[in-house]
Amino acid sequence: MAGKNLDPSSSPRALLGAELRVARERAGFSQAELGEPLFVSGSFIGQLEAGTRRMHIEFARQIDDILGTDGFFSRNCGAAAKSKYPDHFAAAAEAEALAKAIREYAPLIIPGLLQTEAYARAVFRAYQPTATEEAIDELVTNRLARAALLSDPTTPLLWCVLDEAVLRREVGGPAVMAEALRHIATLMRSHRIIAQVVPFRTGAHASLGGPLRLMAFDDAPPLAYVEGLETGLLLDDPATVAQRTLTYDLLTASALPPRESLALIESVAEDYDHDEHA
Repeated sequence: MAGKNLDPSSSPRALLGAELRVARERAGFSQAELGEPLFVSGSFIGQLEAGTRRMHIEFARQIDDILGTDGFFSRNCGAAAKSKYPDHFAAAAEAEALAKAIREYAPLIIPGLLQTEAYARAVFRAYQPTATEEAIDELVTNRLARAALLSDPTTPLLWCVLDEAVLRREVGGPAVMAEALRHIATLMRSHRIIAQVVPFRTGAHASLGGPLRLMAFDDAPPLAYVEGLETGLLLDDPATVAQRTLTYDLLTASALPPRESLALIESVAEDYDHDEHA
């Protein structure tokens, strides 16, 4: 392994994870045993091996020392860490691409996977009012590229819970909102996604603290992702993920059923149409 380098054009993170699994097993370590000197869980090592987490240089150096891999992981983790997404979101976006199921609660804006081009552009322009058009174009292109996940008719399962505020906040104007909500309705009617709305009348609910995303994988432990203003935290501790899963389950119990949610989404879209032509 000492003289080998990964080809950055061929899923470097997945290749790096596969090499880590081989090196770990060759050295006789379990995932938990390798995680112990790194002060991370065995689940974290499993995520590295599955390619759902990026390997940072400090971990790569320690892994080289522990497994005796002669700098292999230090040399190659740079290619695997490259991302077109902001640092606080990169790990979550890349894990999302490998997930078999994604469940997300959105309290303020339409989730990125469901945004239309016009809606995404309005969001990014609000975030960065002095950015060049070229910079906004790049952000929009990257966001829309994420939605390619939905081109498969069944995988991943996408289940979104939207606060009613998401429907009522007029991002980009009535025409943009009408188009954005109809896009969600189309995905629901084609049975590509499950969506529910938490109406204002629900009052307090389990996720008032903010947005939440849960991701499940075929060959790696589940992850939870929580975020704030330009910050994000990917969680893999089993007890923590279980608690966030309970939060999401309670949230769905507080939301309207999918059929009623669809009727509300389409009704609000019609209201925006009337506003546009008033």
